[in-house]
Amino acid sequence: MVTKIPVTVVTGFLGSGKTSLIRHLLQNNQGRRIAVLVNEFGELGIDGELLKSCQVCPEDGEGDTNIFELTNGCLCCTVQEEFYPTMQELIKRRDSIDCILIETSGLALPKPLVKAFRWQEIRNAATVDAVITVVDCAAVAAGTFASDPEAIAGQRQADDSLEHETPLQELFEDQLACADLVVLNKIDLVDAETKARVEELIKQELPRVVKIIESDCSQLDASILLGFQAAVEDNLDSRLNHHDTEEDHNHDEEIISANLILDRTFDPEKLQLLLQRLAQQQEIYWIKGFVAVPNKSMRLVMQGVGTRFDKFYDRPWKPEESRQTRLVFIGRDLKSSEIESQLVAL
Repeated sequence: MVTKIPVTVVTGFLGSGKTSLIRHLLQNNQGRRIAVLVNEFGELGIDGELLKSCQVCPEDGEGDTNIFELTNGCLCCTVQEEFYPTMQELIKRRDSIDCILIETSGLALPKPLVKAFRWQEIRNAATVDAVITVVDCAAVAAGTFASDPEAIAGQRQADDSLEHETPLQELFEDQLACADLVVLNKIDLVDAETKARVEELIKQELPRVVKIIESDCSQLDASILLGFQAAVEDNLDSRLNHHDTEEDHNHDEEIISANLILDRTFDPEKLQLLLQRLAQQQEIYWIKGFVAVPNKSMRLVMQGVGTRFDKFYDRPWKPEESRQTRLVFIGRDLKSSEIESQLVAL
């Protein structure tokens, strides 16, 4: 009997640290031949390109890459259109692949994707080893997408007719409901009391006992993240979520992406201050991209969750590539023209 390819699904809200987790796994693969499917929300493919620059996987034009970018929408909605044909190609290459990692969009539900592994053409060749949900501890503590239980209780007592769960709250709960492992990430940004409060909130949302491990920058050993042998597709009934009774589900149509490409350089500190102001002016959940910096031979990666930003240089600019600044914004009802005009004026 041919061994099935183990597949690990990495889910979690925007900016939780999924790409960093996978990038670290690729750089510390312990000899494993790993293929990655990355599901982008937006057209620029920032996460896929960031994974290709891990200095382990060949980049475009340098041989067969094991990084596959799926950019036609959240995987939970485009399983047949994009995921299925890509999986067929990977199954053909099974002799050269030890495991597959799937990074879902930060707005995707994991359960519809896992259901695809019940399809006969896939289940005979691949199995979901585990679903790993990455949680941004600082974002949850700030109430970005996980409501305060005490505040909810107070609202319910005041007005039973209120709609207490937002679509983002439901998404957060559904990503936890499907988890085999929860990575409580970015714990270095909160104190011990806050971390304990967030961990208790997560435990309340988990429908069963699931291990929670802590991380400050998504750097975890492969032995912790791989090898669960959970065959998740065979026990989905125990992973209840908000959309189980629906024939189909809809994303919040007001949550959109804005993609900007600017043929210019930016001072990183001035750009960060502007992006922080924009995040306060508009309901922007996530900003990520590559920045061209004056007199720097390397490309700067910048990512923001709300007004909190990280940045690092990932690789030198290639001689043949344009030193452009490329940014993706994801948020509710974004005003793209206002964002672009402020960037141009900086």
